[in-house]
Amino acid sequence: MKTVNATVVPRGGLDMLSRQEVARLRDASRAGPHDLLRRCALAVLTSGGVGDDARALLSAYQDFDIDVLQRDRGLKLRLSNAPVQAFVEGKVIRGIAELLSAVVRDIVHVATEIQENPRYDLATSEGLTNAVFEMLRNAEVMKPGVEPDLVVCWGGHSISRIEYDYDKRVGYEMGLRGIDICTGCGAGAMKAPMKGAAVGHQKQRKRRPRYIGITEPGIIAAESPNAMVNHLVIMPDIEKRLEAFVRIGHGIVVFPGGVGTAEEILYLLGILLHPDNAAMPFPVVFTGPAESAAYFEQIDRFLRLALGDEVSERYKIIIENPPEVARQMLRGLEQVRDFRLAHQDAFFYNWRLTIPEDFQHPFNPSHEAMAGLRLHRDRERHLLAADLRRAFSGIVAGNVKVDGIRAIEEHGKFQISGDPELMAAMDAMLADFVRDDRMKLPGGSSYQPCYRLVW
Repeated sequence: MKTVNATVVPRGGLDMLSRQEVARLRDASRAGPHDLLRRCALAVLTSGGVGDDARALLSAYQDFDIDVLQRDRGLKLRLSNAPVQAFVEGKVIRGIAELLSAVVRDIVHVATEIQENPRYDLATSEGLTNAVFEMLRNAEVMKPGVEPDLVVCWGGHSISRIEYDYDKRVGYEMGLRGIDICTGCGAGAMKAPMKGAAVGHQKQRKRRPRYIGITEPGIIAAESPNAMVNHLVIMPDIEKRLEAFVRIGHGIVVFPGGVGTAEEILYLLGILLHPDNAAMPFPVVFTGPAESAAYFEQIDRFLRLALGDEVSERYKIIIENPPEVARQMLRGLEQVRDFRLAHQDAFFYNWRLTIPEDFQHPFNPSHEAMAGLRLHRDRERHLLAADLRRAFSGIVAGNVKVDGIRAIEEHGKFQISGDPELMAAMDAMLADFVRDDRMKLPGGSSYQPCYRLVW
């Protein structure tokens, strides 16, 4: 791999750090944030690359390093053995410099202002929600005084060309209607709607459109930010990432995907099924091209089996109709606007949404924790949804996250058990994900499951 050494001036508002903050970022001890900074910075510098193997990326650039320099005239980042693709004519690409600033900003903020701040009681639901708000505010992705216009798009990074083109068409139709886009920031269904929306925004001459990418350290190396992202936010874990999506998003479009998308769907529906949220408008559309109709039929069957037929009242399935998806979202955003005005709630952050603590506390997908999940249909629906979400989260970790892959190599496959009918349906859905290359990007060796279902 070709590499370069360079000094980069951060862009995007990060002008200075305190001596204490710089010292923290240089802390290469086991408890220090330097390794986290290095991994996230490398992911940004390889933006646009094709691949979802975090360990392969780290191995390819094992000599890469980043140092934060506080100078009298401002902050600089010294890059050693950095990927050459991040530079043009010896200068770092402007957008990548902005994303590097976001990496430093978020890591510093979480380490010094959130984790060590007694104002945020991270053991309570209220404290976690306040912390998520503070992280998003610090990242400047919320826009006070602007009516609801932000739609979150979920879907797989490993999708077919037909699905990618369809997702882009949906983004285009939303862009024509002035809707901004938020995704997980990676490739595939995370890039396509942003790319389509950019054309729609340009045709409508929309000024300062937002293409927000929200990620977390465990996934960013496997899903590097795509080139469309102009606001990057790195949350400290998957649970805060998911809460950020539903707190700032005014509606959600779900495209075809794999286990990560299934995790997101179960998180969202588990929250919307909570009795406190029954009357809250939150538009949700599942959509894809005609070729993906069977995918959503299977998702719908699984959700009805696991959570009851009434779960389908919280989403619409629209196949092969991008304009109708955009129209449904626009109507949904109007309902969100009216509801929040009636309840004097903020447009930029959904404070009224009840998120149970089961959905907020970080889940470590150890073999013991995965085996202990209670996947039984006699439980309250939102609690079962929370454990199903954890099951899929563990599979994501075993597929693409460094720590998860290492745990599978050391201890074997995760064992997941539950009701026979539920496990059989889950097994069939996961088998289809494998068959359709939805687990990982095609190429290299064939996919080897990191899980074993027991019933």
